Amino acid sequence: MKVRPQLLSLKAYAPGKSSDEVKREYGLEKIVKLASNENPYGTSQLVSDAISSIDNFAIYPDGAAATLRKEVAEYTGVKEDQLIFSSGLDEMIQIISRALLDENSNTVMASGTFPQYRHNAVVQNAEIREVPLKDGRHNLPAMAEKIDDNTQVVWICNPNNPTGTYVDDKELEQFLRAVPSNVLVVMDEAYYEYVTADDYPETIPLLKKYDNLMVLRTFSKAFGLAAFRIGYGIGAASFIQQLEVVRLPFNTSVLAQQAALAALKDLDFVEKSVSANALELQKYYEFCGRHNIEFYPSQGNFIFVSFPGKESMGVFQYLLERGFTVRPFPNGVRITVGTEEENRELFELIGKMVLVAH
Repeated sequence: MKVRPQLLSLKAYAPGKSSDEVKREYGLEKIVKLASNENPYGTSQLVSDAISSIDNFAIYPDGAAATLRKEVAEYTGVKEDQLIFSSGLDEMIQIISRALLDENSNTVMASGTFPQYRHNAVVQNAEIREVPLKDGRHNLPAMAEKIDDNTQVVWICNPNNPTGTYVDDKELEQFLRAVPSNVLVVMDEAYYEYVTADDYPETIPLLKKYDNLMVLRTFSKAFGLAAFRIGYGIGAASFIQQLEVVRLPFNTSVLAQQAALAALKDLDFVEKSVSANALELQKYYEFCGRHNIEFYPSQGNFIFVSFPGKESMGVFQYLLERGFTVRPFPNGVRITVGTEEENRELFELIGKMVLVAH
């Protein structure tokens, strides 16, 4: 079998070893997973109650997600026809890329951001124009300069994964004014609920002003529904209807839709998760300051750190052998902000590692 040539340059997503595998390999009793930015506080009890009441699995789900559509429209303050649902934001990125990108087009993004933008552009054989992050942040003026007549999509991860940094409201508005109206600007706001910065842009009102703006959000993070795989996009109704042609029928399951509906009824759970995250993030800042560990202040439920003089894979392996999984990158390590107990244990391990290094 002969696949398209561009696929040969890609690797399938590698989720890493399971907790059970790590336990067996290193003789551990407990694994603390801080590698995938999941909610360490779990999921609302209302979600468990809702899915346990489902008793007919022989029927296809509602392909239009009508009930969930109504509730999300109310939650976000948009019209129902402005919404499209997906199996997590990974599928939404795939839908957008499939609809807009081909070998005659290009797409603009940061280098040092969520890798699925690039991955899907390669699959579509589109030209990729990457702009390095500047101090861990998107360099929007430089990204604007990369746009030409063949540009179809610009991707902005806000807050950015893996650095946790963000584009502020003034920067974004200036950028949107500079982008041609026929170029789609995608704001990936997977961590929107965690944001605490006063100047973080509220993008929903901007949709009325910019038809070429699309906002992506998910139930995977603050709502604690990563296992269900459900996210959504918000944009101009006419464009959303065009994207619906690309979306697979029944792409969100009955379980996922019911879980999301239940999660929306317990915003107190989200608020408590977000408050706890902000408190624990501050502890990370103080810890890193005491030990001269470099970091970016984060607007997500994770923090990107680097250890002068230490390879990130070495840090990853040191923590893995002691029961903590984090995500290594060439220039640092991304750590999900865990519970108070998890973070305290991690601080002890990193503190010992730093002392040994000195």
